[in-house]
Amino acid sequence: RTRRSGGRGGSAMALPEEPVPPAVPSCPLPGKICHVAREERPGSCCGMAMAGFRTSKYQLPEWHRRNARVFNQACTVGEEAQRGRAEAGHLRRHAAACAQRAQQHSKSTLGQRLQDIHFWRVELQKEVMELDAETNLLAAQKLRLERALDATEVPYGVVTDNLQCRERRQPPDLVIDEVERQLLKEADLIRNIRDLLKRTIIQATNQIRSNRIQKEFCELDWSDKVETYHMDDKCVSYNNDSTNIQSHPSSVKFEENASTPKTWAQFSHDNIHSAEQEKLASVQLRSLIQNIIHDASEDLRLQRAAVSEAFHNRCRELDDAKLKLEQHLEQVSSLGEVTVGSASVCLSPRQVSSAAAALSPHSSSRLFVPLLLFLIPSCHPFRLVSEVEELTVFLEALKRKLMESEQCLKNLEETRMKLEKEIAVKANSIFIDREKCLPFRIHYPVDLEVASYK
Repeated sequence: RTRRSGGRGGSAMALPEEPVPPAVPSCPLPGKICHVAREERPGSCCGMAMAGFRTSKYQLPEWHRRNARVFNQACTVGEEAQRGRAEAGHLRRHAAACAQRAQQHSKSTLGQRLQDIHFWRVELQKEVMELDAETNLLAAQKLRLERALDATEVPYGVVTDNLQCRERRQPPDLVIDEVERQLLKEADLIRNIRDLLKRTIIQATNQIRSNRIQKEFCELDWSDKVETYHMDDKCVSYNNDSTNIQSHPSSVKFEENASTPKTWAQFSHDNIHSAEQEKLASVQLRSLIQNIIHDASEDLRLQRAAVSEAFHNRCRELDDAKLKLEQHLEQVSSLGEVTVGSASVCLSPRQVSSAAAALSPHSSSRLFVPLLLFLIPSCHPFRLVSEVEELTVFLEALKRKLMESEQCLKNLEETRMKLEKEIAVKANSIFIDREKCLPFRIHYPVDLEVASYK
C-alpha cells in the first residue's frame, strides 16, 4: 500500500510497501494482551521529517491488539447471540406454555361463564313464561270483574224501579216501612259493590301493566343472555389453528359502562326478584278479586232475600188490613141499612110533624072548651094540662131522636166512605207491591258469581 502526503517543502517521496504479515493460525486468543510502551518504539521512525506521515499509521502491536479486540468483541457478540437465542427459545417456550395455560384457563372460565349464562337464561325464561301465564290469569279475573259490574246494572235497575213504583202509593200508605228501608239498603249495597268493582278493575289494570313491563325487562335480559351465550360459545371453539381469528387491539380495553361479574349477576337477580314480587302481587290480587266477587254475590243474595221477605210480610199486612176494613165496611153498611129501615118504619120527620100538628090543637081545644062552657073559675082541668105537657115533652124527645138518627146516619155514611177509600188505598198498595214490584224482581240475577263467568 502506498500513501502520498505533502511534505514540509512541498516535495513528495515514495514510501516502500509494507510487508504482508504472516497468517495467524486460528487458536484461542491469549488471555492477556501485552501492551508496548510508546517510548520503546524504534528510533528509525522518529524525526521531524516523518511526523506528518506517522499519525495515520498503526504499529504492529496496535494492529494485533486491534485484531484481538475485534476477535474478542466478535466472540462476545456471538456468545451474547447464543445466550439471547437460548433466552429467546426459553422465553418462547415459556410464552407458549403461558399462552396455553391462559387459553385453558380462558376456556375453563368461558365454560363456567356459559354455565352461569345458561342458568340465568333458564331462570329468566321461566320467569317470563310464569309471568305471562299469571298476567293471562289476572286478565281473566279482570274480565270477570267487568262482567260482574255489568251484571249489577239489572239489580240496580230493579231496585230503582221498585222505589219509583212505591212512590205512587197514596198518602195514607206512603210510609217508610220495612220494605222501603230494605230497598234503600239494597240500593246502597249495589252502589258500594259497583264502586268496589270499579276500583278493583283499575287496580287489576295497573297490575297487568306492571306485569307486562317487568316481563319486557326480563325478556330484554333474556335476549341479552341468549346473544351472549352464542358469542361465548363461539369464543370457546376458537384455538390457534382457527382460520377466522384476527387481532383486535381495541378489544383489550375496558369500557366505562362495562359491568363486573357481580353486578352482572345482581342485575339478573334483581330482574327475577322484581318479577317474583309482581307475580306474588298478581296472585294476591286474583285471590282478592275472587273473594270480592264471592262476598258481593253473597251479600246481594242475602239482601235480595231480605227484600223479598219484607215484600211478602208487607203484602200480608196489607191483606189483613184490607180484610178488616172490608169487614168493618160490611158491618157499617148493614148497620146503616138497619138504621134507615128502622127510621123509615118507626120514626120519620113527616110522622113527627104530623103527630105534633095533630096532638097540639086537639089537646089545646079540649083544654079551652070547658073553660068557655062552665065559666067556673075555681074548677080547672089539671088532667088536660098535664096531658098537654106530656105530649109536648114527647114531641121534643121525638124531634131530638130524629136529629140523632139523622146524625148517626150521616156518620155511618161518612164512615162507609172512609172505609171504602181506605180499602181502595190498600188495594192500590197491594197492587203496587204484588203486581208491580215482585214480578219485576224475577229479572234479578240468580248469582253474581255465576254471572261473572257468562
